[in-house]
Amino acid sequence: MTRVAFELMHEVVTEAFVKAGMAPDEADICAKVHTESSCDGVYSHGLNRVARFVDYLQRGWVLADAKPECVKTLGSIEIYDGKQGPGILNALFATDRAMELAAEQGVGIVALRNTTHWMRGGSYGWRAADKGFAAISWTNTESCMPAWGGKNPRLGNNPFVMAVPRKKGHIVLDMAMSQYSYGKLQVTRLKGEQLPYPGGFDAEGNLTTEPGPIEKTMRILPIGYWKGSAFAIVLDALAAVLSEGHPTSEIDQIQRGSCTGCSQVFIVFDPRQLGGEEFSDRVADSVAAYVNGSEPTESDGRVTYPGESTLRKRLDQQANGIVVDEGVWAEVLKLAGRA
Repeated sequence: MTRVAFELMHEVVTEAFVKAGMAPDEADICAKVHTESSCDGVYSHGLNRVARFVDYLQRGWVLADAKPECVKTLGSIEIYDGKQGPGILNALFATDRAMELAAEQGVGIVALRNTTHWMRGGSYGWRAADKGFAAISWTNTESCMPAWGGKNPRLGNNPFVMAVPRKKGHIVLDMAMSQYSYGKLQVTRLKGEQLPYPGGFDAEGNLTTEPGPIEKTMRILPIGYWKGSAFAIVLDALAAVLSEGHPTSEIDQIQRGSCTGCSQVFIVFDPRQLGGEEFSDRVADSVAAYVNGSEPTESDGRVTYPGESTLRKRLDQQANGIVVDEGVWAEVLKLAGRA
């Protein structure tokens, strides 16, 4: 492992995306989101995803020049066709449009169909919270997790995001419906480490903390066992219904890489039109403080709210450089023409 400065990583990833066929300004935006994800410690959906994204561009599974098109408007709800464009650009557009609607009407809902991988879902929660909005967003995916009681994949791990703005540090939840995402399995395997808790089943049907066998069987555990399985099913159905798009069963038939053809929902609220900014901030502060005041199970431990560890990691890596796997960094340098 080594460390790379934020500015250098952003620059190199931008070059890789331009070489893959993206316009420079849009490549810059996508590269910044990838870099921010790695800076926040979500390496699996940051630098580690660059090579796969370049591959999808080159295969035509992601269309670099495509722009979302509005297909229906119903008051504070708008539905867009993502036209198989870059998932990050589509999700940023949807988040911004939902914020515009929320600023006008208190709530804005944008449903997006036929889009591609949005990379780190938390990026869009942080974006909304930075502008003073609360947000709920999710995506469906191709099958990558068995339904509870099943052996073969039938569910997406359907990442889900919630964000509450707060001046002292936003409260942001970013989670998949699986106990660990495949990206987390990859990062753990590359480090030669074990998962802290069992994350799925090996080929013999045994629960294991080894990431490699879980990747091979694709029998990852849903969060909360049957509850996470049920949550994933409902998120899939709602995303497809609200966007008039593809559910997981249809995404599986497309077979053009991870999340290609997926459906997403972006719901944004303006707290300033509800209890007001001061009230919202006071409530968020009280929630965070109450959680932080918990008695930790470990003598040197600390109980944190969602997003708190992300902020600490961000400050550290902005100051000291972003931790990267040397093999992954070498691959991205090659894609940028710097090898």
